[in-house]
Amino acid sequence: MGSVERKQRLKEDVRCRILEAGWQIVEEEGWSALSMRRIADAIEYTAPIIYGHFQSKDALLLEFTRKGHMLLSAKVKAAREAHHTLEDQLEAMWLAYWDFAFDQPAYYKLMYGVEMGCCEATLSDCPSFEMASKQVMAVIEEMIAHSKHPDQDADRRFYTFWAILHGLISLNLVQKKVENSCLSEEFNRTILNDAIKGIIRSINQ
Repeated sequence: MGSVERKQRLKEDVRCRILEAGWQIVEEEGWSALSMRRIADAIEYTAPIIYGHFQSKDALLLEFTRKGHMLLSAKVKAAREAHHTLEDQLEAMWLAYWDFAFDQPAYYKLMYGVEMGCCEATLSDCPSFEMASKQVMAVIEEMIAHSKHPDQDADRRFYTFWAILHGLISLNLVQKKVENSCLSEEFNRTILNDAIKGIIRSINQ
């Protein structure tokens, strides 16, 4: 291995250590505890070295946001591919969003601004994979095209789904801190399934 390759490998190793240390801080203490200084202390490097890989904390948050969208995208894609009808695909994809939110709450909070500022990632930030929202929109558009009213507004349908789903997820993430919350798993699933099936029926009418 030449000197150039060694330097590149060392650079990649340091970057991975930064991300691993940052994620450990987040999982143990939450996003508010994350700082470049904390990461530097954790991996025993000086702060300038950390800034050499990520120009700011925002740049680091964007990298974590990309990772979250990549994980969500894969989960939503798998849900779609596991079903054949558009209705079943759409229901499974939204339920995949739900499962992701509670399997990966730290990522979800960062990606969608629950209890913190939202770190938005655009399509240009994630060029290597198809965003989950785009996958869902494609199914909604196809469903509308095959419905009795192909002139329906796909954006309006998407945001109706999204408002209900994200609202219920956010309530649950916040209510986890509240004793005697009525938001049981069965209660949530009933609300979510009723809402999704109801909107799907309204599209097909």
